[in-house]
Amino acid sequence: MVYKITVASGETDDFALLLRIDADATFGDLHRFLLQECGYLDFGNHRFYVCNEDWQPEYRIVQTDTGSSSDEDVYLMDSTTLSDLIDDEGQRLAYRFDPESKRLLLMEITEIMFGKDLPEPVLRKRIGEAPTQIVVEEEIVVPKTTADDTMEENFYGDDGYEEGEIDEEGFDVVG
Repeated sequence: MVYKITVASGETDDFALLLRIDADATFGDLHRFLLQECGYLDFGNHRFYVCNEDWQPEYRIVQTDTGSSSDEDVYLMDSTTLSDLIDDEGQRLAYRFDPESKRLLLMEITEIMFGKDLPEPVLRKRIGEAPTQIVVEEEIVVPKTTADDTMEENFYGDDGYEEGEIDEEGFDVVG
């Protein structure tokens, strides 16, 4: 059995991957294929979510077990086949490709091809470029003030303050 999967990004409308992968492939195989096709690095904390029709996660598939609670099923990418958790066309998946920011690629099983096998995942079509894996927040640069930018030294008419003007108890100052 072979799955046809459409991969898209919620961040950009001009990116999609159309791929085929064997149902007996592991989530680890799909993970490595997505990293390769999107040009991403493996940071070791990627994960898949098998979701319902409202994109609510039903299963979580991780690279390594990091000590989940005992009442939670842990599915590992390299030992869980796609067919273990996917059985319907229209099934939705999410792939966390940026572990730091928890950004996702969204996937849907668009067709299940019965009676076929595929030795390796195959990219059938690429539209646009994948979103950048790591988004670095722009550093906010505060310009240095010059003498012209500062307030006059006599802002309230005084050069300083009277000793009784500051409530030292409010600052936990012990005298």
